[in-house]
Order: sequence, then structure tokens, then C-alpha cells
Amino acid sequence: MSDIEKKLVEKAKAGDIKAFEKLIEGCQKKVFNIALRMIGDYDEASELAQEAFLRAYKSIKNFKGDSLFSTWIYKVTTNVCLDELRRRKNKNIISLDEDVEHDGNEFKRQVKDESPGPESLAERNELKRIVTEAINLLPEDYKVVIVLRDIQGFSYEEISNIIKCPAGTVKSRINRARQALKKILEKSGELIIEDFVK
Repeated sequence: MSDIEKKLVEKAKAGDIKAFEKLIEGCQKKVFNIALRMIGDYDEASELAQEAFLRAYKSIKNFKGDSLFSTWIYKVTTNVCLDELRRRKNKNIISLDEDVEHDGNEFKRQVKDESPGPESLAERNELKRIVTEAINLLPEDYKVVIVLRDIQGFSYEEISNIIKCPAGTVKSRINRARQALKKILEKSGELIIEDFVK
């Protein structure tokens, strides 16, 4: 951690909101992308990214500085998303035909139109959908490492710091996650990109 980052962390720990805002400037996009890949919905990912920043601000006093601030906030984001995924497992499924209630008024539920565009765009979207659905079938510990490594591009060391796991365990977990993902794609007959799962 650089001296500038250390000073900003100390100020943020003392309640300086501007210092905290400076700390999160460089990692906002990646925080959102982690949430989006883990949750799969743009609006919910935005909310969870905000929740991650809020949780990080409230608990910054617990940040020991033994890793980069960005690594710590990616861990916070991952935990926020895992909490949401666990919460969803216990939640009842709702019908798209049910009205939504807001401020005492009822509204028809709106679903984003996923109309295909040109052929190449449609193929790319289909591929993303297939891979995302397959990733969502993975156990949580596999899903996290696949998202962090293969989608977000974190190094093994960074993932090790984010999920608080030895690097060797991270590597073997990624390998097992890729094999599990490959089996899911093969089983569904959708194995399109061999080297995605290496």
C-alpha cells in the first residue's frame, strides 16, 4: 500500500468522507462488475455495489492495511453478493404477472426486452447467457473464484487476499470450478468455447 493510500485510509478511519471517496474512485467499476457477474442483474448489481461501499465505509476501522485497499473492498463486495445469493435461496419465487407495490400504489412488473440485434451480437449475447447460466449453477465457492479469475481477471494472489484462502487452494479451486463448469456446459450440449474453461 502506498503512503498516499495509507494517509487516505487513516483519514477515512477518522470519518473523512472525502478521503473515503478518493479511495473508492479507482475501484468503482470493478466493484460493480463483480456484483453484476455474481448477481446477473444490472439494477441489483448497482444496489449491491452501493451496499458494498456503504458496508466498507461503516467497517473501514476494521481494515488492518495488510493488503491493498482495493483488494479489501473487492472482498467486501464478494461478501455482500454472497449474502444476497444466500438470502435468495430462502426467498419465494414470484410471478412476473404479479403487480409490484410501491408507496401504496400497484404497478405492472416490467421486464427488460432482450430482443436480438445483428447476428454476431445475438451470438455473443447467447454465449454470455449460456456461460452465465452455467456459472450460476456452480456452488458458491466455485462461482466466486470463476468470477474473480476468468471474468474479472484477478491474479491468484489477489483472489487469495480477497477470499482469505491460500494461493494453492485458490488454484485448485479454480481448476475444480473450471472442470465443473465444463461438465455443466457439456451436459447441456452447449460447450462452445473450449478454452474458457481451460
